[in-house]
Amino acid sequence: MLKRFSTQVLIGCLLLCAAPFAAAADAANTAAGGDAPVWLVLGDSISAAYGIPQSRGWVALLQQRLRDRGYNARVVNASVSGETTAGGLARLPALLARHRPKVVLIELGGNDGLRALPIARLRDNLTQLVGLSRQAGARAAVFEMLLPSNYGPDYVAQFTASFGLVAKAQRATLVPFLLAPIATDPAAFQDDGIHPTAAVQERLLDTVWPALEPLAR
Repeated sequence: MLKRFSTQVLIGCLLLCAAPFAAAADAANTAAGGDAPVWLVLGDSISAAYGIPQSRGWVALLQQRLRDRGYNARVVNASVSGETTAGGLARLPALLARHRPKVVLIELGGNDGLRALPIARLRDNLTQLVGLSRQAGARAAVFEMLLPSNYGPDYVAQFTASFGLVAKAQRATLVPFLLAPIATDPAAFQDDGIHPTAAVQERLLDTVWPALEPLAR
């Protein structure tokens, strides 16, 4: 975990716009091949590549890296700005039925924390997201999230622990906090001070790649 974290940057990075911004689905489908095993990304605007070209977001770069490393996979980006675990849970059954993924990457929970969602509900939603994915025959990965300290030490500690606890209980992959390498660097964010620039998207991918690559094997 980070020892210091900018409250303004973290709140901006996770709140991710009041108005929903739908991500373009099926990232790089043509390049990856329509018959390849699907990786479904269920996230918020950080994964939706808000404010930058879809082709330069970390999810699109994930598609490229999988292909470059010889892994047969087709990445479908179902991320939506402002998404919560409840919103993802409502959308997931239809996404599973449509895409029949082999891997589901769950990059949700930050917006729940910023709205002070009860910890029990957060964990229940995450558990259901993993459970639905597994029932559909997919391997699930849960992305860690952080909150600023001004949310109170007890809530922050329970929130931070939730992702690891759910991943362990459900035998899902735990993925490190996506924004860890840039969180305290103002130059890594767009003019809104909220969303990462295109230039740092590969650094985001590098952060999570060690946890994701085994899912492709």
